[in-house]
Amino acid sequence: MPEVDPKYRRTLRSFVRREGRLTVGQQQALEQLFPRYGVADGETLIDLPQLFGNDHDVVLEIGFGNGESLIQNAIDNPGKNYFGVEVHRPGVGHLLMRIAETGVGNIRVATQDAVEIIEGRLAAQCLAGIQIFFPDPWPKKRHHKRRLIQTGFLDLLATVIKPGGSLHLATDWQPYAEHMLTVTDRHPAFINAAGAGTFSPRPASRPLTKFEQRGQRLGHEVYDLQLTTIINRG
Repeated sequence: MPEVDPKYRRTLRSFVRREGRLTVGQQQALEQLFPRYGVADGETLIDLPQLFGNDHDVVLEIGFGNGESLIQNAIDNPGKNYFGVEVHRPGVGHLLMRIAETGVGNIRVATQDAVEIIEGRLAAQCLAGIQIFFPDPWPKKRHHKRRLIQTGFLDLLATVIKPGGSLHLATDWQPYAEHMLTVTDRHPAFINAAGAGTFSPRPASRPLTKFEQRGQRLGHEVYDLQLTTIINRG
């Protein structure tokens, strides 16, 4: 299993906090529903079977925005559990409202930084997959070091995904897509399901969101990368 550079651990974060204003509904959802569906910040190990009340496969979504893809995945796949991590509280509030509207029961959420959760609160190889859709592309060259998809972060993800599990990335920023393709193709823990140097068509497992539909109207192409963790990786 890959080791994570301690220096990298100290500096990596999965987000830059940009807190917007909460609506009344979002605030109420956070107050009333987070105690039921949320995971409080902390340092203790999260017992996923206990959290969900079953031992179904768990898929982690990092940075779920307002939760459109997460809620649709949970509805479409009742035999899987979905754990969403998002620090933007309006988005978390929106997702909780949708959980209440739909009655879906296989979602849990956390507002703690994903790096802290993966590094200290998840057991080794406990996830069936991880999905990261449309992370901040940090388009300016001087900000590229802030991009989430880097070799060190992939090292970290590899520690919590089961052998043969999945990592699904998507972006609508071509330079970032090319960067993702380069670092994932070079990483020893992952295999590109479409073949080295190749993007995948959008799979049905990634719902077409309003964000993506808006981007398509503006002529933005979306790039998907579907990766599998190597089964015998030592």
